[in-house]
Amino acid sequence: MELQTLTFIVVGITFAIYIGIAFWAKASSTSDFYVAGGGIHPVANGMATAADWMSAASFISMAGLIAFFGYGGSVFLMGWTGGYVLLAMLLAPYLRKFGKFTVPEFIGDRYYSKAARIVAVICLIVASVTYVIGQMKGIGVAFSRFLETTYEIGLLTGMGIVFIYAVMGGMKGITYTQIAQYVILIFAYTIPAIFISVELTGNPLPQLGLGSTMVGSETYLLDKLDQVVTELGFAQYTTQARLSTLNTFVYTLSLMIGTAGLPHVIIRFFTVKKVSDARSSAGWALVFITILYTTAPAVAAMARLNLHQTIEPQKGEYLEYEKRPNWFKNWEKTGLLAFEDKNGDGKITYTADAATNEMVKVDRDIMVLANPEIARLPKWVIALVAAGGLAAALSTAAGLLLAIASAISHDLLKGVFKPDISEKNELLASRIAMAGAIVLAGYLGFRPPDFAAGTVALAFGLAASSIFPALMMGIFSKRINKEGAIAGMIAGISVTLLYVFQHKGIMFIASTSFLGDMKANWFLGIEPNAFGAIGAVVNFVVAIVVSKMTAEPPEHIQHLVEDIRVPAGAGEATGH
Repeated sequence: MELQTLTFIVVGITFAIYIGIAFWAKASSTSDFYVAGGGIHPVANGMATAADWMSAASFISMAGLIAFFGYGGSVFLMGWTGGYVLLAMLLAPYLRKFGKFTVPEFIGDRYYSKAARIVAVICLIVASVTYVIGQMKGIGVAFSRFLETTYEIGLLTGMGIVFIYAVMGGMKGITYTQIAQYVILIFAYTIPAIFISVELTGNPLPQLGLGSTMVGSETYLLDKLDQVVTELGFAQYTTQARLSTLNTFVYTLSLMIGTAGLPHVIIRFFTVKKVSDARSSAGWALVFITILYTTAPAVAAMARLNLHQTIEPQKGEYLEYEKRPNWFKNWEKTGLLAFEDKNGDGKITYTADAATNEMVKVDRDIMVLANPEIARLPKWVIALVAAGGLAAALSTAAGLLLAIASAISHDLLKGVFKPDISEKNELLASRIAMAGAIVLAGYLGFRPPDFAAGTVALAFGLAASSIFPALMMGIFSKRINKEGAIAGMIAGISVTLLYVFQHKGIMFIASTSFLGDMKANWFLGIEPNAFGAIGAVVNFVVAIVVSKMTAEPPEHIQHLVEDIRVPAGAGEATGH
């Protein structure tokens, strides 16, 4: 059976499962649409949370980043996993105890202000739409290859699939769909890794294979990779430091607190029955997440080694372009891989020297999806990887779109502008808002500002600079008032957006980039994708200063803060 036919069958079966679940679990009330009725089992919620959180950036892009950045790509591993621990320990149980549907609803009630709720909605939409763009990039990459079409057609196809099952099922449908998507994506990620680890090192565990010797050799895999890349002029893989120490620290911190401030992940903890279930589901989610994240470094190193050894089978002897393998031809069709015969010898010269390098485009996001083809694994494994990549992108896109839709329909429409709206009309408004968000995200996905993980990093920075500080201070400080919270959120996200836009060259004054877009203009050498942590510091400082200069929150709000943090039943045994 042809690879494309097999891929259509495997991907088609998974899509049928997703859409079938959406119809089976169709949301019939706002509670079903926003929080799946609040009765999801902790293990099931942990699996759905893992799928929601492990996006196209985790499945498709992260290993590609590590493959090309080597040691320097570890910031994504540390930042995203560390951030999840922060979320599970510091935010999720307290927000679940508060018992509302959305993050802006908590901020509006905690800071006793509709204005604070509106600002939170704006911050949520800005961060979530940016995040969805990253998922759309992943969807476009996966569909374009396995439909053997252009990136644009692949993206449009993915938008249609998301539209059907996300708009129909709401949180209830999305939750059960994400459970199926987790199973698919984790098998799709680990099975090829096991095959390739056995092929290269003889070890079936990729995590151990990364530190093992090559088959038939005394040379360790990482030593071999270092040798291959340095001979071609690239930096040594195991010691490559892409960022300065300060930049690495700030980047990691930005990803951590950005993770803890992501509304589409936080909302998952509103779907369980009680606070203890929120803690339990957070633990289960971390277990499910760990399986992929401990495999990613091995996938990255093995993919990079396979890529170079395919193009340069022997030292100094490059592959003839006319004899390029099928995987090369397939990815050329997508426009994500490109060759230019600069010296006219008909061979594919791949080096770090831009003047002689003929691999003029190797999109980092193709590495995980192309790796099984490069390694010549069985066709069913390649088809499974296609289904897994799409599952990862679709699961997170659906969660983000739900967060956007609930912010617009529940927080803005019902919470501010039309509080007497019926449940039926609110549900309709939610679906319309989600459809609009899909169209907007798809449109922006045609021209993403960065590779998938880079775009997602921007989203994390925006969440870090706006939502995370407001939640932390709302839970752990009785003194922060509405004026401080509003000023902090506006200051944090504004500083971050300004810094990002001026670097990307998007904001222009008199035909020149505002502040310029060169590294020389980076604040303390901190790159824009990492600036969310600095924005968070600005948010905290502004909120604290403004709160001290204005009136204290009302007494009932201060009691509310205490009640959120005190476990139910505390003091009963002692009578206190």
